[in-house]
Formats: sequence, structure tokens, C-alpha cells
Amino acid sequence: MTLLIIGLALWWAAHLLKRLAPDLRANMTAKMGEASKGAFALAIVASVVLMTIGYRAADFTVIWQPPGFLTHINNLLMVLSIYVFGASGAKDAKVWIGTKIRHPQLTAVKIWAFAHLLVNGDLASIILFGGILAWAVVSVIVINKADGPWTPPPQAPAKKEVTLIIVTLVLTAIIAYVHIWLGVRPFGG
Repeated sequence: MTLLIIGLALWWAAHLLKRLAPDLRANMTAKMGEASKGAFALAIVASVVLMTIGYRAADFTVIWQPPGFLTHINNLLMVLSIYVFGASGAKDAKVWIGTKIRHPQLTAVKIWAFAHLLVNGDLASIILFGGILAWAVVSVIVINKADGPWTPPPQAPAKKEVTLIIVTLVLTAIIAYVHIWLGVRPFGG
């Protein structure tokens, strides 16, 4: 559990440092140059590795037993999460949802984390997914405070919407397959 918590703390620090401590980040960039970007990327990779190892090694301590029907809600939320994440992909014009949500990637992470909290009632899952959900919420608050009002981007042509829907369905199938390959039954049973 310790590695999981250290990984979460490193994830938070690596992502929020530039917003919460801009002078420290600027000093690091001045001293290290482009290598500072590599250091932050390495910290993020290390945080994911630590969270993964810590999560897999944690004792399975049941806090609550999720009812079976939540699996279906989780799956729907996962499709939505992939779709919303993909809405950030276009540079200028965005698909419909990208014109309504200021932070599609962080919103997708919040949906992903919440969906996983619905179907995982053990302590390690609550710490992992709850910690990532809390990070995404704090990130949105910090970014909105720093950046001020938002102007929605223009809407992209319909073909981008169709493309995103197809990509979402393909990625959903791939992610489901990976879960099954890892021994997790994403569709219950």
C-alpha cells in the first residue's frame, strides 16, 4: 500500500507543480533546460509504475461489496470516458462534447475513476481511483482559477464526430480484451 500512496503523491506533485509552484518549476527549467521536461515525464512514468506495483501488491481489504448491476453502469461510463477523452484530440475545432466541456481529458479521467470506484470496493481501489479522481477535481479547479474565463472552441465537421465514435468503440473493445487477458471480467459473470 505504501508504494501505491507514494505513486499517487508523485503523480499529484508532477502534475500540479507548475501550477502551484511556478517559481520552483521555472528555476528547474532554468537550471536543467529541456532536461526538466524529461525529469517530469520520468516522474509521471515512475508514479504510474509505483501505483501499479503498489496496487497489485496491496492486501485485498473489502470495504464494501458492489452490487452486480454497477458493472453495466461502469461499462457505459467507460465508453463515455473514452469518447470524452478523445474530444480533446482536435486542435482547432472540437467535436460537440468538446465545445461544452472545458477540460475533456480531466473530465474523462474523473469519469474513469468514478466508474472504477463503482465496481471496486476494496481499500486499494478506493485509494487509487479515489486519489486519481481527487487529483482531477483539484486540477480543474487550479487550472480554471489560473486561466480565468473559457471561450468554447468552434464545432468540428460531423465527420470528426463519426470518426471519434468509431475510435471510441474500437478502443473500448481493445480495453475490454486487455482486461479479459489480465483476468478481469469487465462484463461481469
